[in-house]
Amino acid sequence: MLTLALRTLRTRWTAFAGSFVALCLGVALMTVMGLALAASLDAPTRVPERFAAAPVVVTAHDTVRVPTPIGPRTGRLAHPRPIPERTVAALRALGTVTVDRSFAVHARGGPAGLVGHPWSTARFAPYELTAGRAPHADGEVVAAGDWTAVGRRLRTGHGTVRVVGTVRALGFENPLFYPDAQAARLAPATTRLVVDADPAAVRRTVGADADVLTGDARRRADPDPDRDTEALTALNALFGTAGGVTAFVSVFVVASTFAFAVVQRRREFGLLRAAGATPGQVRRTVLAEALLVGVLASAAGCALGGYGAPVLVARVVDEGLAPAWFGLGPAVWPYHLAFWTGLLVALCGAAAASWRAGRTAPTQALREASADSGPLTPARRVCGAALLIAAAVLLGHALLTDPGDLLHRKTYVSRPMLLISALALLSPALLRPLTRLLTALPARLPGAVGMLARANTGASLRRTAAIAAPVLVTVALTGSLLGATATLDAARAAELRDRTVADFVVVPATGTAPAAATGEAADGIDAASVERLRHVPGAVVSPSSASAVHVLEDGVALVRSEARAADPRLLAATVRLPVAAGRLSGLDDDSIVVNEEWETHTVGRRVQVWLGDGTRRSLRIAAVLSTGTGGNGVWVTPANAVGAPVDRVDVKVAAGADATAVRAALRAAVDGTGGARVLTRAEWLDANGPRTSRTTRLGLLLVLGIALLYTALSLANTLVMGASERVREFAALRLAGATGAQVLRLAAAEALTVVAAGAVLGALTAVLTLSGMTGALRLLSAPAAPLALPWPALGAATAACAVLAVVTSTATTAVVLRRRARA
Repeated sequence: MLTLALRTLRTRWTAFAGSFVALCLGVALMTVMGLALAASLDAPTRVPERFAAAPVVVTAHDTVRVPTPIGPRTGRLAHPRPIPERTVAALRALGTVTVDRSFAVHARGGPAGLVGHPWSTARFAPYELTAGRAPHADGEVVAAGDWTAVGRRLRTGHGTVRVVGTVRALGFENPLFYPDAQAARLAPATTRLVVDADPAAVRRTVGADADVLTGDARRRADPDPDRDTEALTALNALFGTAGGVTAFVSVFVVASTFAFAVVQRRREFGLLRAAGATPGQVRRTVLAEALLVGVLASAAGCALGGYGAPVLVARVVDEGLAPAWFGLGPAVWPYHLAFWTGLLVALCGAAAASWRAGRTAPTQALREASADSGPLTPARRVCGAALLIAAAVLLGHALLTDPGDLLHRKTYVSRPMLLISALALLSPALLRPLTRLLTALPARLPGAVGMLARANTGASLRRTAAIAAPVLVTVALTGSLLGATATLDAARAAELRDRTVADFVVVPATGTAPAAATGEAADGIDAASVERLRHVPGAVVSPSSASAVHVLEDGVALVRSEARAADPRLLAATVRLPVAAGRLSGLDDDSIVVNEEWETHTVGRRVQVWLGDGTRRSLRIAAVLSTGTGGNGVWVTPANAVGAPVDRVDVKVAAGADATAVRAALRAAVDGTGGARVLTRAEWLDANGPRTSRTTRLGLLLVLGIALLYTALSLANTLVMGASERVREFAALRLAGATGAQVLRLAAAEALTVVAAGAVLGALTAVLTLSGMTGALRLLSAPAAPLALPWPALGAATAACAVLAVVTSTATTAVVLRRRARA
């Protein structure tokens, strides 16, 4: 069998070239994604930055630690509590103590993310003066970088200051250094300090009041110490999703191509059976051929992927999705995974297709090899039906038990694959009536092109299914992925509009991440501005703060929930929350408002929670909000969010008041601070409307780009394979009187018909997938949002497939027509 397989490969190399190309590209893509994924699993150890020259750093606890039966669980605090003054006093007895203070600064014309520090802490980075001098008096500052110069005056939220010196920027923050006394007034809380003393003595003195950091651990006090880990986590999700989709598309297309290549050889198998070959010998011959092609193509694909992976890594770094240091590592498991997956797919695809040819009786072999009778085999019918039932059962189970799971990215990326596989397996039964429907009008037009296109696509169902499969995958993934994000964004936008009833919203001029995430002071609206806003005539003013609470679910899982703190008496006037049970008016300092996702969400029940500063409280549930799209979080009173700065002020114009006058008064209240701005309801909704994150958007484009590229190549490959076997058919048409132009038009018409059929099946897959998502939104009591199909993207994907199919089909047909055909 091996000898026969080698001779077959040598004499029929053009037929095997298509299988080789499909498998080689599939393995190459899996290798690229595997290498990128392996690189995203390991982050290098970061060295301290802001406190690189500090001997010992003492920081307030920024995590909550909760004991459970299976070990302690920790969570990140939203507002770390200050270091106790008694601890600071005790540390001063050990050595020099430098108190660090961090606070957000808004400077007109300055860079975003400015953060103020005492000048005494600059030496720990270290920052060194490049011009000017150190600040001594109030109103003097030292800036980093070249965005300003010595002598310039800056208008900030803390008043007008003069730049008296500059230091070289170090890249990890945008600092503005104040005199120590002024910094102490602007940020009185002590959450971080540097001690020049023996670390062991510092630990004994601090005890359990704070964390003591030395060596590489000092990086925990840097701004955003987890940024690299978080970036790699996002990359891991990106490459994991892209790798999963790539593997599915590769396996799908490779199996389809190998099956089509084997089906093309029915006449050859018939001759072998008539010559006395047993079914087992036919199967072993095909498997030996697949083994040889699989080994060669998989090895070539691994080599090609090794060259392609650095290109992808460089691209994600250039796009800002990965840190500048991100690069490929020494991992070899992606090569093994891609190689053996490719070889297994080749063998499985060939075995499945050869099984039917091997069991064909010798008296029926030649007759069956000349026509596509019964292309939907029992095995294919059973597998397709099983996958279709599985997709329906999983969807029904999710809708009944956990509808919110259907809104997660991993779910709406993976679930369409079941449906795509099912429709692809059942496509022979669907394509015949579909192609007849699509060609009903062209078949009635003058000339024989439309009639022949209808007859050929309906009769050669195996070839039609092989060509339609890549189109089905491309259109289905485009519609499902982009449609899912569009549907979710529409529902979230509707939910945000329903919740916001304020006429104006006052927000910080720029936003920074919360303190727990960055190690710096959280951005907010200063207390003086909030107080002036409260006294604006004709306005109902409701300040609120961002916070978080932790709850222990099932006794072992510490779950963090985003929370907001507001005065319950003013809350109902400016925010319309979707209350499922209870009343918002029942919220007080001893209660909490939760949503239906909580394990305990019964009005009147008490729950043990850990507040944003780590305080443990037992709070009564005053009201329960519907789940919605996931944006209905927890609400508490300001007493249960100590340390949370006001980051939003909702303003409702009182009855009878003039909205224009109120808006002018609001702007006057915050004018001159540079730290807040007044937005109308429409402006705020536009600025805060749901938008797919840049990482998610680029990730989806990466997935779709890979799918489109691979399926395009596969489509062209399958068309070339199909055209090379139609020499006799085209020769018969020429002998019957057809001109070369008519044959080319026939080939183009067939290609367009098959692409249209594949696009219809792909769009049907997308509609079914998105229907499950809209059903989940209704069950979660989210505002009704229409099913959002991305018609421009679907049209572009279909048009790209159509252009490629027509060009490839006509080009290969033109080459075939040049051959000297003999009847």
